[in-house]
Amino acid sequence: MAGIVGYGAYVPSYRIKVEEIAHVWGDDPKAISAGLVVNEKSVPGADEDTATISVEATRYALKRAQIDPQKIGAVYVGSESHPYAVKPTATIVAESINVAPHLTAADMEFACKAGTAAIQNCMGLVDSGMVEYALAIGADTSQGAPGDALEYTASAGGAAYILGKKNTLADIEATYSFTTDTPDFYRREGQPYPSHGGRFTGEPAYFKHVLSAAKGMLEKMGTTVEDYDYAVFHQPNGKFYLKAAKKLGFTEKQYKTGLLTPVIGNTYSGATPLGLAATLDIAKPDDRIFVVSYGSGAGSDAFSIKVNDNIIKKQDLSPKLKDIISNKKYVDYAIYAKLKGKLRMS
Repeated sequence: MAGIVGYGAYVPSYRIKVEEIAHVWGDDPKAISAGLVVNEKSVPGADEDTATISVEATRYALKRAQIDPQKIGAVYVGSESHPYAVKPTATIVAESINVAPHLTAADMEFACKAGTAAIQNCMGLVDSGMVEYALAIGADTSQGAPGDALEYTASAGGAAYILGKKNTLADIEATYSFTTDTPDFYRREGQPYPSHGGRFTGEPAYFKHVLSAAKGMLEKMGTTVEDYDYAVFHQPNGKFYLKAAKKLGFTEKQYKTGLLTPVIGNTYSGATPLGLAATLDIAKPDDRIFVVSYGSGAGSDAFSIKVNDNIIKKQDLSPKLKDIISNKKYVDYAIYAKLKGKLRMS
């Protein structure tokens, strides 16, 4: 099957602390941080959006892949915050990295699992022989209405994966998906902010799908949680991530590397791909990684990934995610509201 030839990640440098948001709305910052397991989140700059985040992450992925971008035959960008309602982000990315025009490209949407859906699509194209290399991206500049619980977590960031069969750094052993029509979170065309079902987003939405996909993946592979060195899950907040990992029997040593929500918030379509990137940054040959995404609406994609010897020489060819995240500048709520476009003319 197709494997990961190169990967790259990007998170904007601006940050806002939970207590800064809580101060504006009169909430208890300690209760918010403890309840959501989030301390601060990333904020996109005035000139950053899903397209720029995708391009930056892709350039890092190309450095690790060490391939001619002209050999990329497919570009898929998964996001729920594409800069244009009608105009693909994928073509912007392809043009920016000098991909030849004889390619297939498209934008994907499935709430927060659009990035992993893009990976699955690219796997199929590579496995079938239709393309030699394919680029899958999960990125977002996510939305949260002023005063809504989402405002404490909705952030920005993304990761890019170049898939192919030659010179891989990690091989995808299998993938498994679990999908139903569960409308726990949605945003109609023209609405600036999404609506959500509150506690309903946990059960029967997030946990039913994540746990079902995870158990289905383990059954398909004939493996147990003990067979994996690392585990990564979608993280709308740290609380859900930790609960899912513990319910499945994973230990802190296995799941802690991929948990990024406490320091960057929920990057929506970028959340699981970023968690995987952080894990690949420290993985060693023969390590196995268990990955499960989640997208409202609702569905989960699970992957079993095995790292190979090439990881050693490729890890340092691009900045590691921990170093990207450590480059940060804090803003107050006024600047945050300006950067996020929350100030609107009547």
